[in-house]
Amino acid sequence: MIMPDNKEKLINLIADLDEDAVLDFIHQLMTEGLNPLEIIDYCHKGMVEVGKRYETGSYFISGLIMAGEIMRQVSQILFPYIGSENTDNNYGSIVLGTVEGDIHFIGKDIFKTLVRVNGFTVHDLGVDVPPGKFLAAVLEFKPIIIGFSCLITSAYKPMGEIIDFLRKRIPEDFAPLAYIIGGQVDELVCKQVNADYWVNNAMEGVRVCQNIMKQNVK
Repeated sequence: MIMPDNKEKLINLIADLDEDAVLDFIHQLMTEGLNPLEIIDYCHKGMVEVGKRYETGSYFISGLIMAGEIMRQVSQILFPYIGSENTDNNYGSIVLGTVEGDIHFIGKDIFKTLVRVNGFTVHDLGVDVPPGKFLAAVLEFKPIIIGFSCLITSAYKPMGEIIDFLRKRIPEDFAPLAYIIGGQVDELVCKQVNADYWVNNAMEGVRVCQNIMKQNVK
C-alpha cells in the first residue's frame, strides 16, 4: 500500500508535470514492491488535477500534451506488471475511445488493459475521436459495449453529441448493450449525455462490463 505522504507526492509530481521526478519516483515505488494498479490509480488522480488546471487556464494545450507524454512513459513502466491478456474467455468486443475535444488517454489505456485481462476484446480508437470514427468502428466490429473516456468538462458536450449521433444512426442489429462513460464524470453527466453507465476508475469499469454480460446471458 502506498503511504499517504507518497500518494500526495505522486499526485503533485504528475500535476506539476515534473517528468524526471515522476519517473524516478515510479521506479522507487516499484522497487518497494507496491501494487502497480495502486500506483496507476494515483497517477490518474494527478492527471485529473492537470485537467482542472487546464480548465482554469493555468495550463494550456501544451501542458496536456506534456502530461500525456509523462503518462505514456509511466504506462511503459507499469503495464507489463499488470498481467497478460486472458485468452481463456471471450466475452465479446468493446469499442473504446477518448471523445472529440479531449486528448487524455491514461484512464482509457488502464481500462483497456484490465478489461482485456478479463476476457474482452477491445478496439481502441485513440483520442480526440469524432462521431464518424465511432460509427465506422461499430459497423465494422459490432461491439457489445461502447466506451467513452473524458477527463475535461469542455468535452462533455461533444460526448453527448457523439452518443446522440450513434443512437440515431446505429442499425438495430448493431446496437450495443450499453454506452459507458468514464473519467471525470458522475451520475449527472451520465444523464446529461444520455449514457447508460458511468465509472471513474478502471476496475469499476471492468465490473460494470462483467455485470452487463451477466444480465444479458440468455
